[in-house]
Amino acid sequence: MELIIQITFVYMKNRNAFSLLIGANVISGFAQGISMISIPWYFTQINELSLFGWTYGAITFASIFWSVYAGSLIDRYSRKNLFLLTSVFGGIILLSVSLYGYFHGDLPSFLVLFVFAATICVYNIYYPALYAFGQEISEKENYGKMNSYLEIQGQATTVLSGAIGAILLSGTSGDINFLGMHIHLPFTINMWKMHEIFLMDGITYFIGFVLIWLVKYKPIETLEIHKGKVIERIKMGFNYLRKVPALFVYGSFSNAIFVVLLTEVHLLLPLYVNNHLKEGADVYASAEIYYAFGAMFSGFFIRHIFRKANPVKASVFMLFVTVLLFCTCTFTQNYMIFFFFSAAVGITNAGTRILRITYLFNHIPNNYMGRAGSVFSVLTTTARAMLIALFSISFFSTGNNVIWAYFICGIFVLLCVFPILAKYKELKI
Repeated sequence: MELIIQITFVYMKNRNAFSLLIGANVISGFAQGISMISIPWYFTQINELSLFGWTYGAITFASIFWSVYAGSLIDRYSRKNLFLLTSVFGGIILLSVSLYGYFHGDLPSFLVLFVFAATICVYNIYYPALYAFGQEISEKENYGKMNSYLEIQGQATTVLSGAIGAILLSGTSGDINFLGMHIHLPFTINMWKMHEIFLMDGITYFIGFVLIWLVKYKPIETLEIHKGKVIERIKMGFNYLRKVPALFVYGSFSNAIFVVLLTEVHLLLPLYVNNHLKEGADVYASAEIYYAFGAMFSGFFIRHIFRKANPVKASVFMLFVTVLLFCTCTFTQNYMIFFFFSAAVGITNAGTRILRITYLFNHIPNNYMGRAGSVFSVLTTTARAMLIALFSISFFSTGNNVIWAYFICGIFVLLCVFPILAKYKELKI
């Protein structure tokens, strides 16, 4: 892995630091991926997805306030130290809950939800810090490559965790339906319980901690660290974006695909597979893998495909494509078409994110990146909380009514295109 990074980033001063961080991300992301795939399916199988939906909505609403505070921390303190603290926090939570499960033979629903909430909490500081750290240690000419590489690494990890998760969620006596293909395995695997999955997840947090501890780096540019009170630092982030309204609009509304995708993956996907497609855990996990393949495609090729296009124009194009994809899901009932949807939305979501983050890196100073990101997060998280609350209504979990949730997601993405178009001339810089 380090050799690949060294070849890709020939002139990157901090490539060794980046290699270690990627290694930590791969190890912890693999187990996190299995956990986050398993939890929604667990609640589907015990017929408590409505409980999960409302809880997920409450967690998402609470994360609005947490993400604002997290953004101020990212700009104030060492990103490396924040990675270390989140690794310790996540590891302790996962191992504690897992040990409870081993002592009692199983886990109550509230502890499974607690792990889900803790993981979302970690996500809300870890990934914004990861991208801010990437900007901090990368030369300007490497921004696009770095964002593409992070996407490839993240999605390759998702492919692996999805493949393993497909087997662990249902177990196998030898035959599985994987990526739409029937595969015979020469061995038997028993279905894992949630506390067994959480044990593996918790251990990887501490392996990641060791790798991050070894990271040594030197910032590419030394910028002022704002050390005032928390509320003052947060205000500075809001005031900065008030001066660049077009950038604020693009940073907020271009994230529409990510908003609906998180809602779809954690809430709608298990319902769609179970209630509409009438399929099992193998199809559920395979859809995640097809999404990851699509996202990896974006990581490798999206910058080359749109190398002559303005990133804002490219983002708008992919938003329109996503609208069509969600409408296709509404009016079809075939798991192979759904796999195509998953791969295609992986391309549009990851492609938009790569172009979006690279654009923001080129227009927002690193010492404001955490707080600017938290402002965008407030709006996108609020929108996601509203969608989750709406889709938690029992109507959408009755029969195959989940298809109308997919249609609403498409309309939401379409509405987010218009503010970007209104500011398009100002963004063509």
